[in-house]
Parts: sequence; structure tokens; C-alpha cells
Amino acid sequence: MAYKEVFWMACDSIEPLRAEYGPFHTRDEAEAEAKKLGFGYLLRYEHLIDANDEIQDVRCIFLELHNVQVAAKPSLGLHTRCATCGESATHEQPWQAEVWADIHEFEHSRHHVRLFEHTRGEGLKEIGDWRE
Repeated sequence: MAYKEVFWMACDSIEPLRAEYGPFHTRDEAEAEAKKLGFGYLLRYEHLIDANDEIQDVRCIFLELHNVQVAAKPSLGLHTRCATCGESATHEQPWQAEVWADIHEFEHSRHHVRLFEHTRGEGLKEIGDWRE
């Protein structure tokens, strides 16, 4: 005889690269933790389990929480990439990215370096006009 197993997770976004925290047995537990963490979503997992205790089907349901103070997404790092030759580097501080870009563009005339910020849930996002 098949039965359904349900558990809850707190998560910061609905993107594939999201932070999840849990599992929790009840929605109330997950919601309380999501509010503490500043996460704006709950994720409900439903597993359909057969008589042999094997998972037959999985459903994932996202619920957006309202009136939650969403925490700022921490930056995981800065990435520079030359639009001309494709050379790239990773940096922890903005000044490191600017120094790398200056050196690269000095050594390779007519090359143009772009800057990207990597955040959880959003992935790489280009920072336009970063050197102006």
C-alpha cells in the first residue's frame, strides 16, 4: 500500500541554485526558520512511497511567504572575464578585480574586461559601467 511522506524546507529563492534549510516536519516550523533566516519561500516535498519503501514519485511545491524581511543575498565572489580573448579570474575584493582588469588591458591592447558578481539564487550577473 502506497503512502505519502511530506516534509518542508525553508529556501531563499525558487532558482536552481538556491539555499535550502531543513527538513522540517511542519509548515509552521519551516516558516519560523525562514523568517529568522530572511528567506522568502517554503518548499514542500511530497514523496509517494510504495509498499517496498521505494520512492515512486516526488512533487515539489514552492510557497512564497509574505511580510518577510528578505535578507540581502551575500555575494559569493567577483569574476572578471575578457570579452576579447575569454581569459578570466575570480576575486574576493572589488579592488582586486580592477587591478586584474587594468593589468590585462595594459598587456593586451584593445581588450575589454567585464565584471560579474556571483550571488546565490541569481548566479552570475554582469555589473555594467563598473569602471566609470
